[in-house]
Amino acid sequence: MPEITINIAAGRSDETKKALMYDITQAVMKNCNVPADAVVVQIVESPLTDKMKGGQTFVERMKK
Repeated sequence: MPEITINIAAGRSDETKKALMYDITQAVMKNCNVPADAVVVQIVESPLTDKMKGGQTFVERMKK
């Protein structure tokens, strides 16, 4: 059973996350030749204060 974990910064809508998980499920089905029931997709969201890139938190990066 393929399991895919996506780590993203918080803030996207439920609809956006559902569409992302659906598209990933379709890609795994196609490329791994498995049914949808075999695919598990999980999104792990981090608050913008708990995620950093280039030495700045995502909150700091948004202030630019």
